[in-house]
Amino acid sequence: MAEQDRRVRRTRRLLRDALFELIFEKGYDRVTVQDVLDRADVGRSTFYTHYRDKEALLLAAFDELSEDLRDEFGASAPGADPAAPAEAVFRFAYGRQPAFRALCGKRGGEVVQRHLRRLLAELLTAHLRPDAADPPVPAGLVAEFCTSATLGLLGWAIDNDFPHDAGWLAGTYRRLAEPGLTALLAEHA
Repeated sequence: MAEQDRRVRRTRRLLRDALFELIFEKGYDRVTVQDVLDRADVGRSTFYTHYRDKEALLLAAFDELSEDLRDEFGASAPGADPAAPAEAVFRFAYGRQPAFRALCGKRGGEVVQRHLRRLLAELLTAHLRPDAADPPVPAGLVAEFCTSATLGLLGWAIDNDFPHDAGWLAGTYRRLAEPGLTALLAEHA
């Protein structure tokens, strides 16, 4: 049984890695299931044993990344540092550059962008103490601002081939966004 699980994990990893490489090369919309099969050297029936279509493969790969990112967020205390979530995302992305180049760069699909935006907004909303009484700006709106800023900086880094390290990008985020976030959070602390 363990051997079968190992084969399943290996096959899924091959398919995922092939998809990421192809997205980076061609763009998500231009990648076909046959392209993935050829790159991964996996048969069609094997692919369809695991996934319904290329979007299902993409979302499965995204779900794996999402769980890891949730774990990363779980390590930081809610509300303590308004820039901490962006830093966590940057560290996470820099540690997984091939995946993020494929998923979030210019060639990434709209499907992934939508899911990543939703995930980050959810995580940021939870981090920004949504239970505070009568906030001056709704937590969901603050989370949307932070999500947009984080994805904007991350997209810039990806599209420019990660020219700086995660610490530099986090420092840039802090300089751009933290004064306003700190003042906002202090208003209702």
